[in-house]
Amino acid sequence: VQLQASGGGLVQAGGSLRLSCAASGRTISAYSMGWFRQAPGKEREFVAANIWSGSSTYYTYYSDSLEGRFTISRDNVKNTVYLKVNNLKPEDTAVYYCAARLGGSWSRSPKSWDYWGQGTLVTVSS
Repeated sequence: VQLQASGGGLVQAGGSLRLSCAASGRTISAYSMGWFRQAPGKEREFVAANIWSGSSTYYTYYSDSLEGRFTISRDNVKNTVYLKVNNLKPEDTAVYYCAARLGGSWSRSPKSWDYWGQGTLVTVSS
C-alpha cells in the first residue's frame, strides 16, 4: 500500500489543521493506520492510531501527552485517514507521517509499522 500525506503548513499557535493520508494500491479497511511525528533533532514519536479489530470495528489510541487535541479518523470509502489537530502549539512543529500495517496487531514503536508516507511538515508559529 502506498501512502501520501498532505495538509501540513504554517499555522499560528492556537490554530487548527487537518492532515490527510491518502492510500493507494490496497483498500485500508483491514489495515491499522497511524500517525507519527518527528521534530528536528528528535526521534519519531507516536501520535495516534486507528486500529482494525475485525469486520468493520476500529479502535483509536493516542499518545498520553496529546490526547484531547488530536483526533484520528478514517474514511474507508475514500481510502483516507485524517488527523485533526486543534489548539496547535509551537512544540507541535514537526514532520507528520502516516503509517499502516495489515491487521490489528500493533505497537507504538515506529519499527512495528510496515508502510509509511513521505511526511507533511507542520510549522506552528508563536
